[in-house]
Amino acid sequence: MANSVTRAYGKRTAEQRHLPDFMVIGTKRGGTTSLWNYLIQNPLVMPMFPASRGLKSPWYFYVNYAKGDTWYRSHFATESELDRIEEKAGTRPLTGEACPYYMYHPRAAERIHERMPGLKVVAVLRDPVKRAYSHYWEAVGKGVEDLGFEEALAAEPERLRGELERMRAEPLYYSEAHDFHSYRDRGVYKPQLEQWGEYYPRENFLVMSAEELYADEQAALDRVCGFLGLPAHRLASAERHNHLPAPPMDAATRAELTEFYRPHNRELFEWLGEDFGWPS
Repeated sequence: MANSVTRAYGKRTAEQRHLPDFMVIGTKRGGTTSLWNYLIQNPLVMPMFPASRGLKSPWYFYVNYAKGDTWYRSHFATESELDRIEEKAGTRPLTGEACPYYMYHPRAAERIHERMPGLKVVAVLRDPVKRAYSHYWEAVGKGVEDLGFEEALAAEPERLRGELERMRAEPLYYSEAHDFHSYRDRGVYKPQLEQWGEYYPRENFLVMSAEELYADEQAALDRVCGFLGLPAHRLASAERHNHLPAPPMDAATRAELTEFYRPHNRELFEWLGEDFGWPS
């Protein structure tokens, strides 16, 4: 009841609300939730409305797209809130969201650019072998995966067959398979970034690794804040969010995935001009 009341209020005031200045677009199991929670510790980064719900995204540009722009706008701070903070702090606060599926979804970048052409985009990428395994165990935990990891990797091509084409053909179609069962494909990062690069120039991107984020959370946050034009802010808590313990991966499976991703990692590093240290 409380959620419906606040959302109704947000919709009534939607025209007064400020669309995102930035987005953290992924990757899944790459530290998106942690980075979002670090960012909103900065008083110049606005939490989503209402703050009590602790949302990082309304998942609008895919599964909730039919709800419309008024519904989407209802999740962000009002211009008057931003004005009050700017008057007190001397710096304009930012609004944003963090959704780990936006980087991979075939329609998200275009949809987002239509509304926010000046957006700043942050992508946190993780060693794709570790990412795939963590993605699998998240799916198991959510009850959407009942195959073993090796069986799920083998089933992935058939599960994804035709899904991308259907998503492109049917604007409101949501593919659970594309979201939940893309263990291997989701770690081929360069085409996903290139897809976003069709709409945003490179200077609008900050791409970093999850390994950098977790090696020194404060330094990584300072780098993101600098990219967003915000002053640095000392972290009160560097808690790692959504950490998911898992049993050791089968050695042969790890070796196969490492070799599969090696050329893709190399292409990514050449495209970025930065090497994240994964096998390439």
